[in-house]
This record gives sequence, C-alpha cells and structure tokens, in this order.
Amino acid sequence: MNTWIERYWYILERVGSRYFMVAGVAFLLFYVLLRSRIAQKKIQRTFPSLSDYHREIFYSVLTIMIFGLIPLLLIFNPSVRPYTTLYNTIAERGWRYYVGIFPLMFLMHDTYFYWTHRLMHHPRLFRYFHLVHHQSTNPSPWAAYAFHPLEAIIEVGIFAVFIFTIPVHTTHIILFFLLSILYNVYGHLGWELYPKGFNTSFVGRWINTSVSHNQHHKYFKGNYGLYFLFWDRWMKTLRAEYDDAFEKATTVSAADSRH
Repeated sequence: MNTWIERYWYILERVGSRYFMVAGVAFLLFYVLLRSRIAQKKIQRTFPSLSDYHREIFYSVLTIMIFGLIPLLLIFNPSVRPYTTLYNTIAERGWRYYVGIFPLMFLMHDTYFYWTHRLMHHPRLFRYFHLVHHQSTNPSPWAAYAFHPLEAIIEVGIFAVFIFTIPVHTTHIILFFLLSILYNVYGHLGWELYPKGFNTSFVGRWINTSVSHNQHHKYFKGNYGLYFLFWDRWMKTLRAEYDDAFEKATTVSAADSRH
C-alpha cells in the first residue's frame, strides 16, 4: 500500500508542479507585475475577481488529483502495463520516430479534444461536465485545469488513447503534457501573444489562439479546438467575428503606445 501511495504522490508532485509553475509564472507576469502596463491590451479589458481565481485553483487541484490516478492505474500497474504500447529505450525505434511522433500526438489530442468538447456542449451534458469550466467567462491562467471531475476524466482520456494506440516512450508523455499545459495556459491567458496578422497567414489561419479560446469562454459557442483550427474551419464552428477580434486584440492604438 505504501508503494502505491508513494507513487501517487510522486505523480501528483510532477503534474501539480507543472501546473502551478506554468500558470503561476503567467499569472505573476501578466496579472501582477505587468498588469498596469498591458491592461489596455487585454482581450477582455476587465479582470476576473478574486473569487474567480480561487474557484479556478480549487477545481484545478481536483483535476490534478484525478490526472494523477491514470498513470498510477495504467503505467505503474503490472497487470495493465504489459498491454500498453509503451517502449523502454529510445534506441528501440530511433530518434526519427521519437521526434516525428510529436506532431501526430498533437493532431490526435486536438481531434480528441474537439469532438469530446463539442459533445460536452450538448444541452443534456453541459451542466454535468462542462459548466464548471465555463464559469470562467473571462478566464485567467488558473483556468487551464479548472474542470469538473467528470470533465477531468474525459480530458485525461487522451493519455489512455496514446498508450494503447501508438508506441510512446515515457518521456514522450512527460514532454507532451508539459507542452500541452504551456499552450493551455496561453489559451486562457487573456492576452494575445501572436503578432498582428498571424491569424490570416498561411500557417496562422490553422493555429488556435488565445483570442479564439477567449471567445469560446465569453460566448459559450464556437471555437472548440485546442491547438489548431482545422476542425473548427472544416466543421464551420469558427466564430464569424474571430478575425476582427484578433485584429482588435493585436492592434496597438496611439493611446496604447504611450503606456
């Protein structure tokens, strides 16, 4: 029993530290240290309340506790691990495969996220799964993991998809979810970091942005993607005013430039 508890705490420390480090640094920079200088560039000019931050962190801690259970049950469980696609050494498949699998992982996760996200917006499911996350109508970095426990189970399902479908090394999982939380925090940041015109560029028109996800939180409908806009564009769920909103968020007026 002690071994299971120790392993669980080991996982929690890593998942939790990743969330608090990335979200905490973003919050400190944008909401504390630089707040007065960049407030006029915020996507939604108002700021969340203190109670919003508390709610986001509370549900994020619950999410971290749920996220920690899945590796415990699937990777550290000798009854399950032999049936996974995890491999032990990078040399088994080489560095080309090791590096090349990351784009596939992001495409898989984006597809999984888009369709489960849309499903959770179904009127019969929304209040049970997704309403907690949408209480952040003006999200902060702390909202990145602010899920109802039922949604947290759905979100961590991509972990199982990976280790039962494609050969992955343990470090694939570590690096992928580090990059994932970085982009997730950016999506909930409240400021746009991509430059003006990025949304209409050859590459940028397919990339999800903080403006796009902020619109989803504000209006509850449309812009369902995570990393990309492929599915939103193909399924015609990208909000019609997205380009105008991106232009507004990345245009510095003469008054703004004096700050």
